[in-house]
Amino acid sequence: MRQPVMATLRRLQLVITLLLLGACSALSQPTASPTATATPTPMPMPSDTPSATVTPSATPTATPTASDTPTISPTPSLTPTPTLAPPPSAQLVFDNWQLSDLPETIRGGINSPLVAFISANHQQTIGNIATAQPFTGVQTLYFASPARAFSRIPVLELESAQLLEVFLASRGNALAFARLDDNPNRAGLYILNMNLGLVARVLPGENPLLQRGIYSEPSFSPDGSQMALTVASGFDLDIFLVNMADGSSARLSRSGSYEFWPSWSPDGRSIAFVSDRAACPSWDPNQPDACDARTQPPPNGGHIYLRELASGEVRRLSGVKTHESPSWINETLLAFSSGNPFDLLNPQRRIWQANVESGEVREVRLPGEPTASYLSEVWSPSGIRVLVQRADAGNRAALLLADGTLVAEDSSLAFPRFGMLADWSPNGGRLAIGGRGGNCPYGVRVKNGAFASVATGNPPPTMCDPRYSPDGEYLAFSGVNPRVDGRNDVYIASANGFGATSLTSDLRGQIKLIGWVGG
Repeated sequence: MRQPVMATLRRLQLVITLLLLGACSALSQPTASPTATATPTPMPMPSDTPSATVTPSATPTATPTASDTPTISPTPSLTPTPTLAPPPSAQLVFDNWQLSDLPETIRGGINSPLVAFISANHQQTIGNIATAQPFTGVQTLYFASPARAFSRIPVLELESAQLLEVFLASRGNALAFARLDDNPNRAGLYILNMNLGLVARVLPGENPLLQRGIYSEPSFSPDGSQMALTVASGFDLDIFLVNMADGSSARLSRSGSYEFWPSWSPDGRSIAFVSDRAACPSWDPNQPDACDARTQPPPNGGHIYLRELASGEVRRLSGVKTHESPSWINETLLAFSSGNPFDLLNPQRRIWQANVESGEVREVRLPGEPTASYLSEVWSPSGIRVLVQRADAGNRAALLLADGTLVAEDSSLAFPRFGMLADWSPNGGRLAIGGRGGNCPYGVRVKNGAFASVATGNPPPTMCDPRYSPDGEYLAFSGVNPRVDGRNDVYIASANGFGATSLTSDLRGQIKLIGWVGG
């Protein structure tokens, strides 16, 4: 009679094993809404040693007496943890291919500096330049030699309702442009590989450079082979590297925080960027200590970090928070600002310089001037001098040393707040001072390194957005001539500001200066 007892035990163990496997399977299968299932009726489990014995005087039984009978616990129910779905992420692509028939003179890089500008709504059939121009929607990007007037090279032509935003690789072998279009199949950020003459879209979107409320421009590596780009990814913003040869991409940051405003160092060894990781370790609600996007607004600034590309090391440069993109002065010095532009009760803006090798960070400020805002700064190539707008009771242009010493100031250059834009020549010997955004009340203004006047011209033309060529031989700027229907043109002058000549006076449309490329 022992065999029937053992067979019964094995059957009971098999049933229990199946029930336990079913419970484990139920635990391992995630369900958004757990469904209640019938709970099996527990059966008594016999002990390892049955207590029933065969007695000659009694009728034997096949049912052993269970001792210490355990019960099977009900299958636990999983309660999903409430969470937030990730917002829509931007998708990097490589589509809308188009071949561009570029002249051989600009394929693969440009040896001599050329001026880049856009001509929009050009009217070839209208002879009188003082006649108002109707809208055509056609925009053309030109490269032009500063030594030969009207020697324009058409690089790109397309239809767009708004002026293109164009970003140039310094060698002239690549560029990017944002195409704003109501048609989602065309809108996005495009690249132009000038070695191959290939145009392609890499980031779709009606306004591709505005991600989660933060506007972030792309940044090219010094050799033009890669582009650093801010992209919405998951719950945050990340920086991606886009290969200009084939449009392939690689994610550079995965911190879970917002990371934006990438800026490639002049030697190509590192990328500076801004991140809110010190205040918010992650925006993913499934992570510990995550920020809550339902109650906390996205960041409008952060701290500056440096990513070494060879080692992958990331380090914070300063404990000072910034709300603007940092900019490289040279290979070892980085400039940035502090002060929240959205804080109307405390609008003070301060400027800083960081040495990425020594780690030294210092504020540049005149002693005894605690409340002035320093605006529109432009650093000399060596980082020793900086031109600023000092905005307090008055508004004046001032030249300072990096230690805060005042070299000179000019109260006659009273630009509106953030209305000044200046540029140093590559050797630091000349400083061209103009306006920006069309608010340009003065003619050509050029000073030397000691802030003494070299050229003082009166309009017309006015001087906006001055840019020195990479070799320091020429000065390009845009200027308005109110005598000819207030038209805006691109001008070329000597490094001293003399002999200004228009490169675009024969074009019938709107002109936008982009800058220098090549050389």
